[in-house]
Formats: sequence, C-alpha cells, structure tokens
Amino acid sequence: MAHALIEVERRFIPGPGTEKRLQELGGTLEHQVTFWDRYYDTPELSLMRADYWLRQREGSGWELKCPGTAGVSGPHQEYVELTVEPAVVAQLCEVLGTEVLGAGGVAAVLGPLGLQEVASFVTKRSAWKLVLSGTDEEEPLLKVDLDTADFGYTVGEVEALVHEEAEVPVALEKIHSLSSMLGVPVQETAPAKLMVYLQRFKPQDYQRLLQVHRLREKPQGTKDPEGNLG
Repeated sequence: MAHALIEVERRFIPGPGTEKRLQELGGTLEHQVTFWDRYYDTPELSLMRADYWLRQREGSGWELKCPGTAGVSGPHQEYVELTVEPAVVAQLCEVLGTEVLGAGGVAAVLGPLGLQEVASFVTKRSAWKLVLSGTDEEEPLLKVDLDTADFGYTVGEVEALVHEEAEVPVALEKIHSLSSMLGVPVQETAPAKLMVYLQRFKPQDYQRLLQVHRLREKPQGTKDPEGNLG
C-alpha cells in the first residue's frame, strides 16, 4: 500500500480532569475543531465486516483504514491509513473483489461499487499533542483527541503514527505509558463513535458487525467495550 501510515491508537473514556492532567504533563492544545464524518459501505457491510472503514471527513477528504498486522495483544487498535484517492479506489476494488475502475476519485466509484452512506455525525474535537519525558524529539509526537459527537457520546484517543511495522511496539509502549499517566485503567477500552452510532441508530447493522467480529461492546456507561473505528 503506497502512501500509507500505520496508525496505532487506544481509546478511553475521558474524565473531568483529563485536560488538566494533559497540561500537567506538558501537553499543548493544538486546536479545537468541529467536523462532519460520513461512512460508506455496501448494504451488506462488506467493508466493515472485513475491518475496512471508508470515511469522508469534511475539509479532509477521503480515508480508508485497513487492518494492520495483529502482533501485540492489548486494548489498542492498529490500522494502515490510505488517503490518496487512487490508492483508496484500488484497495476498495481489491476488498470488494471487482476490477480496478481506473484512477479516478472515490466519489466516482461509490455507485459502481454499490457503496452508500451508512452513518453520518458531527464531532467537536479538542486536539492535544505532547512528548513524554525522555522521548527522542525526532520521533512522532503523541496525539490525544478528546471528541464529543452530536449524539451525546464522548471518547478520548491516544494515537501515534509510524511508517513501519517495526516501529509499532515502541509506539504502543508510549501510548500505554501516557494512558497510565492519564489514569486510564490498564485493560479499559472504549467503543468508537461509529460503533456507538450504529448501536443507537442502526441496531441491525451493529448486530451484524458484532456477529462477524465477535465484539463484546456494551452500551455506554458499562465496562468491557471494545470497538473499531470512529
């Protein structure tokens, strides 16, 4: 996959003191932004059931998140991000088992590939960045996004972007260290915004994904949530 970065992330439920703690750790609030996400799939959810997630974000364009190599266990996710449209189209065609439809944009192939909007919501985000003490400054900063969706769900995410699979274990170590400093329980996970949206507004689609991925998500407010993208 050309033009791809590996995203290593861990979600958590932020508390009232999360932002203050980020400040204490030397974090910087980069910006606050509101954006609109739309997710697309076939009526059978062929992409999501295979752990591929196609999103159009207002102001940022198209992104396809593809499953990374599952090599380290724990409450985190690892995905390869494709943002160059011809690469996104080529990967969609491969996953859906169709001939490559040329080098055009994603919007042009939605119809031919049978893709339709399956979720749409607005998110307010506070985006933080910080470097843990002793971290090589040449390495990517850790990002912490604190999101509130327009359907009333709040979730945080600690994220690192790396270029090679060999860098994933170090990124995970940083993510888990920061999560611990933020007071996140070791095994706590939190469902993605998309999964909570489907659970609330498209329960049949949600159940289909549960059956395929054997997820153990529970409604907001309970423990033991493990989700995918959002």
